[in-house]
Amino acid sequence: MRHVDLGVLDDPVLLFGGPYSNAQALGALFAAAQDRGIAPHQMICTGDIVAYCGAPQRTTAMIRAMGCAVVAGNCEIQLGSGAADCGCGFEDGTACDLLSARWYGYAAQALSGADRIWMAARPDMISFYHQGARYAVIHGGVRDVARFVWEMSPESHFLDEWDTLEQQIGAIDHIIAGHCGIPFLKTTPRGQWINAGVIGMPPHDGRQQTRFALLDGGEVQFHRLSYDVEAAQADMTAAGLPEDYKTALRTGYWPSEDVLPAALRFGASAKG
Repeated sequence: MRHVDLGVLDDPVLLFGGPYSNAQALGALFAAAQDRGIAPHQMICTGDIVAYCGAPQRTTAMIRAMGCAVVAGNCEIQLGSGAADCGCGFEDGTACDLLSARWYGYAAQALSGADRIWMAARPDMISFYHQGARYAVIHGGVRDVARFVWEMSPESHFLDEWDTLEQQIGAIDHIIAGHCGIPFLKTTPRGQWINAGVIGMPPHDGRQQTRFALLDGGEVQFHRLSYDVEAAQADMTAAGLPEDYKTALRTGYWPSEDVLPAALRFGASAKG
């Protein structure tokens, strides 16, 4: 497995996941970083640059030009290897599984060979020191990049990931992850598990704003990100993508809850 050590990052570090082909959200994130005086070398992406939205090539070009660190998500691995599907971990036949075929097929055609080579070269793990503590960044899980780890996952899931990661790169104080799409901070017996959330899709809470995290002075804060939702929807329309995720950008609710733990489901009545 590929590991990149970023050294010491004692200044504020902006953590984000899942741009998801949402160029407007990524542009808004870059503006938020600039407003806070955060340089690209102080930004880390937990992967899945390309997914549900309509601007995969533009989003990839933006993040490559910015030059921030990116850990390989399942989407980078699958697109970089020319795989036939996104490898997201959705169960066969679920709504998420069926919808993924459309956006993945579009993204696979839109990306250049150079983009795929760049994605294939992303590391599986990133580590750095911040305020004396060592942090590791992964996508979903160490062995299973598409593993869903939720705030309410059994403690054994977190400890298993910790053990596996430390076998690869040595002792870690805290872990930063992505993939599941919903931000959370979990205190485990080994340290903090930090999921920065994603910027390309709202966290199934009925609001259009997405999320990113800021690690500053050893403390983590989550922030809402506003962006031009209508322009992102227009990109999806131009790409001929299904209405489901386009609607999700407006309503703040995912098109299916089948991937979510019961505690995170709102049901059809809550979504109107």
